Amino acid sequence: MTDPILRTKGLTKSFGALKACNDVSLDLFPGEIHALIGPNGAGKSTLIKQIAGNMAPDSGEVWFDGSDVTHLDTVGRARRGLGRTFQISSLAMEYTVLQNVVLGALGRDGGVMRFFKPVMKDKRLLEEAHAALDRVGLTEQAATRTADLSHGQRRQLEVAVALTLKPKAFLMDEPMAGLGVEGSRNLTGFLDTLRHEAPILLVEHDMDAVFALADRISVLVYGEIIATGTGDEIRANRDVRTAYLGEEDVA
Repeated sequence: MTDPILRTKGLTKSFGALKACNDVSLDLFPGEIHALIGPNGAGKSTLIKQIAGNMAPDSGEVWFDGSDVTHLDTVGRARRGLGRTFQISSLAMEYTVLQNVVLGALGRDGGVMRFFKPVMKDKRLLEEAHAALDRVGLTEQAATRTADLSHGQRRQLEVAVALTLKPKAFLMDEPMAGLGVEGSRNLTGFLDTLRHEAPILLVEHDMDAVFALADRISVLVYGEIIATGTGDEIRANRDVRTAYLGEEDVA
């Protein structure tokens, strides 16, 4: 059986008396999209921060590509191939679209302190940046100031920046947030093809996108995984219907 590219083992994180994550174990296999869903306050953001390296767990482990990365920071995990898009944009709004993507590629190489103008003449970095923009459909916006993009285009740009990491897996935190119907449809189609390049752990509130994309779905409620399964299995799960999908058991 294929080994998971990403695995958490018993991740636990408390804030005072609040246990935001309680013994959370999940995995992500090559070629799949594994969606993480749950109500607001369920602990999804806390879990993702621990996986990405923004937050240290009280106990438990994070394994990536066969290695224990629990004590690595976000940069260390990114350089090993863990790509991330954020719920709250981390783009440099005053820079152009192309400049943002070049900075992403530069960060992967550990060269963030290089002078910016020479960097923008680096043929290899520019080729990588243009290829990433072409992948997400932003080639025509390369010279546009990022602040002037639509919300949906900024989400596309975040994916392009993540692509420059040449990731082995993606963490995506609500990529559909703020998108309209057409934007969500376009991004759903793109992510469906992206899984074959790198699997995706997807945190998302858009249930149409989740059920269209996810090979497996894990449901987090009050810091605990209450169910993991296919879309059909999650829809049929009585505990999930009661705790998250808002349906009362009528038996």
